[in-house]
Amino acid sequence: MEKALSWEIDDFSTRNNVIMSDNFSSGGCEWYIMVYPKGRCSDNLSLFLNVVNPKSLRRGWKRRAIFCFVLLNQSGKVLFRSPNESRCSLFCAEVPDWGYQKTVPLTELGFLEKNKLIVEVYIKVVEVVHQGKSTENDIIDFNGFQVTPSLAVSVGKIILQDPYFVVDFKPENQWVQTKYMYLLGLVQTLSKSPQSLSATELSKAKQDLTALTEAGFKLDWLNSKLEEVSLEWKKAAHSDRSSEIQQLEERVKNVELSLSEFVGELDKEKIKYAAAAKVSSFQFIDFLIKRFFLSCFSFSKS
Repeated sequence: MEKALSWEIDDFSTRNNVIMSDNFSSGGCEWYIMVYPKGRCSDNLSLFLNVVNPKSLRRGWKRRAIFCFVLLNQSGKVLFRSPNESRCSLFCAEVPDWGYQKTVPLTELGFLEKNKLIVEVYIKVVEVVHQGKSTENDIIDFNGFQVTPSLAVSVGKIILQDPYFVVDFKPENQWVQTKYMYLLGLVQTLSKSPQSLSATELSKAKQDLTALTEAGFKLDWLNSKLEEVSLEWKKAAHSDRSSEIQQLEERVKNVELSLSEFVGELDKEKIKYAAAAKVSSFQFIDFLIKRFFLSCFSFSKS
């Protein structure tokens, strides 16, 4: 790998917000680095390698690259070096950045020589695709787990939140690894939108959780979360059903109202018809009486 950038950050202890490097080129691609001096999700400095303007790139773009971060002080002492320098990462629309949530504890950065931190990044671009098929179904390696890019960010957040992630873990069981990752991704989705789930999906999640527990994972916290999601789903389903019933009742009321109005109009027409028929009957009787008297008068003359 070639050194792509050496970046000096002065007055490091005074920096609180995210720091971004200038854009730089390596392997025919444009990159930049993001540093979180106070950590992003932990009490360690976080740093990431990013693709420049990923939203402006064409559909299906991707970059496969091996990269390594090195953090040094003013004297060149190495404070951190990426633990896996041979790992090839897939940069794509779903995951335009890769890096490390935890590097150097913040307590160790409070006494930097001349308050300066040096960030070096070494990059070897293996593959560049400017346009192609969607990468959402590509498989990437995330800490030994085979997941799709769309799950990578969610999986990373959940791993950091799971205090029992490595307890009784069996890394040689790839099936368990994959199922665990998919289940965690699913649970996170469930917590956001219980209404969008079906009873079949919830049942499948419970089956997977049972299988993972039997495989050696300590997932009591996840079981509680799934129960919570299931309860919310039931409430949402009941609410939806109640809403449907209410809508049906409203429709029935509207139909009854329309029918009542129709019956009222029909009664009016009946009254009009009866009145008209009564008038016609009187006219007919008057006509018969007149004929009778006329006939009588004619008979008397003869």
